[in-house]
Amino acid sequence: MTALIDQLKGIVGPGAWTTDPTELQPHLTEWRGLVFGKTPILVAPKSTGEVSDVVRACAAAGVAIVPQGGNTGLCAGAVPDDSGEQVLMSMTRLNRIRNVDPFNFSMAVEAGCVLADLQAAARAVDRYFPLSLGAEGSCQIGGNLATNAGGVNVIRYGTARALVLGLEVVLADGTVLNGMRSLRKDTAGYDLKQLFVGSEGTLGIITAATLRLFPGPGETATALLALSESGDAVRLLANLRASLADRIEAFELVSARIFDLVETYIPGAKLPFDETYPWYVLIETATGGDPELLENALTIAADEELILDAVIAKNTAEADKLWRLRHSIAEAERHDGTGLKHDISIPIGNMQDFLARGEALLARLMPEANLLVFGHIGDGNLHYNVTLPREMTPDAERAAGALITGAIYDLVAEMGGSFSAEHGVGLSKRSYLEKYRGGAEIDLMRRLKKALDPQNILNPGKVI
Repeated sequence: MTALIDQLKGIVGPGAWTTDPTELQPHLTEWRGLVFGKTPILVAPKSTGEVSDVVRACAAAGVAIVPQGGNTGLCAGAVPDDSGEQVLMSMTRLNRIRNVDPFNFSMAVEAGCVLADLQAAARAVDRYFPLSLGAEGSCQIGGNLATNAGGVNVIRYGTARALVLGLEVVLADGTVLNGMRSLRKDTAGYDLKQLFVGSEGTLGIITAATLRLFPGPGETATALLALSESGDAVRLLANLRASLADRIEAFELVSARIFDLVETYIPGAKLPFDETYPWYVLIETATGGDPELLENALTIAADEELILDAVIAKNTAEADKLWRLRHSIAEAERHDGTGLKHDISIPIGNMQDFLARGEALLARLMPEANLLVFGHIGDGNLHYNVTLPREMTPDAERAAGALITGAIYDLVAEMGGSFSAEHGVGLSKRSYLEKYRGGAEIDLMRRLKKALDPQNILNPGKVI
């Protein structure tokens, strides 16, 4: 290992590696601080060539590599194990925007680019990159692609997978797969790039991507709506789609309990209503030049008794305040303590039934637990979280967590859903992949892993 570490230091050069425990510490735990690992060295290559050289050196030594982007994931997919024998590769220095082509509506970027910077680069040429999530100020595009991130705009633009035109990937032997094409149509053989999107660094290390850009949505309208029941959100979405068609950019369902946490823990956060309602929907639409488009649609929905109250943002500042409430949820939950996190997806047609059955299920299993629900209901994705009583012992928490999570995932599977919608599988959900994607699916995944990474050196122990 000593010889390999010296070789890696030489590849990336001074200032691009560290073995200092203090500097390593932030990289050795996932965002919520629930999983901890060890590493002998962190390296930060600045080019695809350096990534390739690092992988070749590690492959020759039979040492595993864990690629890490912004480390904002919630499934421990970017953290090394506790053996202290896995090399940690930070993608932070691979942060160049190689090209922005406004006429082709595309941009070529490196994996370490921060998502918010890509959004800004698109705006600078009057284009729009729609991937948007709460961690966009620190998450990196390579990690977004490796986990097939979703975010708030999936209802109109799709997940990260739908935004990729081409990829550059370093394979397990150091070979560089250069597929940085910017074509919308290309039927020449297998679509190899899609193997790596969502693979969490287990099949190859994404070093760059060609991404789709879009025309800007133009003027938008944002509103926060109050509902009496969670199921009303499903009916409301269908109602608004009839009048707004594909102009809906985002449609976010949030429970009163969630917003109560935000108001408690986030300075300056305050709902714009005089009273508390059970459920809320945050909606953003493109107006198409009609400033009254959303208001008129909401009036129709209110006449059908789908909305209890509504606040429409009068300007960008008010819209930003409403979105700050939504984007502060993860931080507020972290302040509130540990809980059971369930990143699930349900067919929208089954959503209303699931919400009712899920609440009854939790009431039966543990009535003293709190259900905290929010998510991108427009694409069927819910963050279905449960806070356990604070007085429980660690052993009791683990037992209750296993029981509740298993029951929720069983219900999700029964209703045609998925236990992982946008956070990936990583380490923490690996056993559930075995359970719910068994048979031919998991067998083919293992065969792909064996074919592309026969030494099992790319992020081993994650996903499968």
